[in-house]
Amino acid sequence: MGLGQKSQTNVFKINYASQVPIRLVLNHAFSTEKARRLQLSLSKKVICEDRLPEQIKFVGGVDAAYSNGHAIGAVAVLEYSTLKVVETKTSFQVVSAPYIPTLLSFREIPPVVSAINLLSVKPDVFLVDGHGIAHPRRLGFASHLGLVLDAVTIGVAKSLLCGEIRGKEVNKWNPIMYKGMIVGAAVYTRPGVKPVYISTGHKISLDTAIEIVKHCIGKYRIPEPLREAHKAAEARKKQELG
Repeated sequence: MGLGQKSQTNVFKINYASQVPIRLVLNHAFSTEKARRLQLSLSKKVICEDRLPEQIKFVGGVDAAYSNGHAIGAVAVLEYSTLKVVETKTSFQVVSAPYIPTLLSFREIPPVVSAINLLSVKPDVFLVDGHGIAHPRRLGFASHLGLVLDAVTIGVAKSLLCGEIRGKEVNKWNPIMYKGMIVGAAVYTRPGVKPVYISTGHKISLDTAIEIVKHCIGKYRIPEPLREAHKAAEARKKQELG
């Protein structure tokens, strides 16, 4: 079967616990020290070069939400050429890690991977609501997820986590500098709004990541795949609370 055919099922079937020691994602045993060491180790495996297919057919958006001690993972798949929604999936499960800034991937990957495992259409690239290598240990949610899935991922964040922005060119991307390196870009997607913060997640260059995110912009600041994933997460939250 060709990539993206709807009869294709279980396109990832990733067991998150097999990728990261389960002791790091359980509330009663979570070790920030071990988690940070793991981030530093995994960051060395991140690929910042383009490993995309010749033609992008499907783009995914990934988001997570929380309610009453539970986590909701959401993924939306859109046609890349038209940005029409093809499929959305969500998961609902008990939160498996505490809220600790810069360690959010340990909290968000389990529900997100559970949702992605339900897809029948495999995205060629995922836009992730979070940072990629624009992270103090160069392993934000987008990079961590890319390694777990062995997939192309892009970090698209709404706020800056580390570094500083050089320049305020509205019509160009402005580099995010951290420890003497460009780790991402501040990009204005709509006139008169704050920029989004784009960084390499995994298997993609920054230039290509910016190009893809810009392609996915509709009428709003946030790219359409992420907006659809967010809507799916909020709908599942209302369903569970109802």
